[in-house]
Amino acid sequence: MALRKSFSVLLQGVKQNTKVLSTNLHRNYSSESTFSVKPYDLHKLEQGPNSTVSCTKDDAIKYYTQMQVIRRMELKADQLYKQKVIRGFCHLYDGQEACCVGIEASLTPEDDVITAYRAHGWAYIRGVPVSKVLAELFGRKLGCAKGKGGSMHMYHHNFYGGNGIVGAQVPLGAGIAFAHKYNNTKSVCVTLYGDGAANQGQLFEAYNMAQLWNLPCIFVCENNRYGMGTSVDRAAASISYYTRGDYIPGIRVDGQDVLAVREATKYAKEHAVNQGPILMELVTYRYHGHSMSDPGTSYRTRDEVKEVRQNLDPISSFRDKMMEAGFVTKQEVKVS
Repeated sequence: MALRKSFSVLLQGVKQNTKVLSTNLHRNYSSESTFSVKPYDLHKLEQGPNSTVSCTKDDAIKYYTQMQVIRRMELKADQLYKQKVIRGFCHLYDGQEACCVGIEASLTPEDDVITAYRAHGWAYIRGVPVSKVLAELFGRKLGCAKGKGGSMHMYHHNFYGGNGIVGAQVPLGAGIAFAHKYNNTKSVCVTLYGDGAANQGQLFEAYNMAQLWNLPCIFVCENNRYGMGTSVDRAAASISYYTRGDYIPGIRVDGQDVLAVREATKYAKEHAVNQGPILMELVTYRYHGHSMSDPGTSYRTRDEVKEVRQNLDPISSFRDKMMEAGFVTKQEVKVS
């Protein structure tokens, strides 16, 4: 009974807030604007994505709403886990919303995505309704994997998970990209992993095969700056993850800026389809610990997390850009 009530309250909250956003934000102000993003760091590329990007009001509202839904869904999952409604492994995505929303904005439904176990946001952005994400977390048959996958194993059309073994999804992603090349689909596979998985040997085997066969694969390192409990500079001799493909071109992107991620992905997709694999490093941040069993405070300070929330939050910073561009007013986004 408590489970059903929590589920119902969450869905009502998400639907109500999304409705408010959609109603309030679609008033007539500026319809399009140009934004500057942080310069991209390049590896084996003479020219990278544009650092000046345009965005329509409708697209901006769409990205903002998607990031808000993911944030609210993850915060509710955190609450329900602590209430023991959700059990088992659970890895939250709050703080990294701009990564999945920005990448998806440059993909088509025919493109594929495969990721690791921090997959709730990715499942949603690839088309799994919030209700089915939550049902999967609850272990219910209505979940996107019929309740048998849980937090780490969510799937949807052209979304291959949600994989629990560190780094194991990367060679699988190269295989999916091989299928695209074999079938001449002109689509790509976005293969994601974290900085903690970046030292796995199987990644470099996948890089090698992808380059040898010119596979349409976009390797993406979501660098949230900490592995399970270790900062990147204590875990890797080189933290320039965008260069770790060696012979594969790379781009380092501000992963807290949804427009920067969108523009970089657009560039990367064109490169992957026409020239072969490319590697993107998205510099981002996770607010929660590695998993629900990790408070996330033994290897970083609370002040550090607070500073990122105040200065680099992907949602609030994008909201400020929307207001500066005249897309919305402060009163209209006050509900968020």
